[in-house]
Parts: sequence; structure tokens; C-alpha cells
Amino acid sequence: MKFMQTDKKKIRILFVCLGNICRSPAAEGIMKKFVDKNELQDIIEVDSAGTSGWHEGDLPDERMRAHGDARGYDFSSKARKFRKNDFDLFDYIIVMDDSNYKNVKSLANDNEQVSKIRMMTDFLVQNTHHNYIPDPYYGDSSGFELVLDLLEDANEGLLQAIKKKYSL
Repeated sequence: MKFMQTDKKKIRILFVCLGNICRSPAAEGIMKKFVDKNELQDIIEVDSAGTSGWHEGDLPDERMRAHGDARGYDFSSKARKFRKNDFDLFDYIIVMDDSNYKNVKSLANDNEQVSKIRMMTDFLVQNTHHNYIPDPYYGDSSGFELVLDLLEDANEGLLQAIKKKYSL
């Protein structure tokens, strides 16, 4: 099936981590830049959420924003909690680790919803030895840099998979 820009339904991606202040807003910001660079903003829509509501309404962690700024990314989305109706709104629900996967899966009503949930590391191209995206919150700057490296790699793989699937 050839996906045309005239189609009303966008391809919608939701990135999910625990608090929606480090990994998932970074994945969102990176993917938005990739989407813009590929001129796919009329076709692909990106958002992020957390499995907890601890930071709802907050900007991403200032350290993640600083590391993102240094690479030319805008990490400015406000944190929100994952909601059951996100299964109806999104085509891809991309989680950062096993705990996020289990938490999101526990809210699914059926196998169709479960099939939307994927691990971010499923899309790694170069750093294939990682099986989750580590949470950098309690670490130093090297942890934030590793997360950004992994998210850039995985987002590139995800975008290529979407482009192939929809012939973009």
C-alpha cells in the first residue's frame, strides 16, 4: 500500500519511559528533527508520555535539555502520563525498557493493542548489543550522552522501518 500525503490519517508514534522527563522526550525531539529533515511532518506525528505521573506538566530534565541543545535538538515537550486511550491514538508505542513494556502492556485491552508496543532497542542499527535504553536520571553526563547516541541510532532505524512499510 502506497501511503499518500493526501491520506487523512497520520502515522502516530508515542515514546514512553518512566517519568517522561529524560528518555521519551529526548526520543520525541530527535524523531521530530528526523521527520522534519525528511520532510515527513505531514505524514508522521510524534509525542511522548511516562508510565508515572510524577512529573506531569514539567519540562524535560535540564541536563537532558542541555545535552540535546548541544546536538541541535529541541526537548521542550511537557511531561504527561500514558493513558489507556493512547492505544487508540497511536500506531507505534515505543518503550525504553522492560518495566515500561510491562506497565504499558498491563493497560492493553487486546492483542491488537499489545502489538503496537515495541522496545526502542528493536530499532537499533549500530548499537545492537543494548537490550534497553538506560535511565540516565541518577547518573552523570556520560549517561545522557549514551542515551542520546542510542536514541539517535534507534530513531534512525525506526524511521527507516516506517519509510519501508509505507513506501515513503
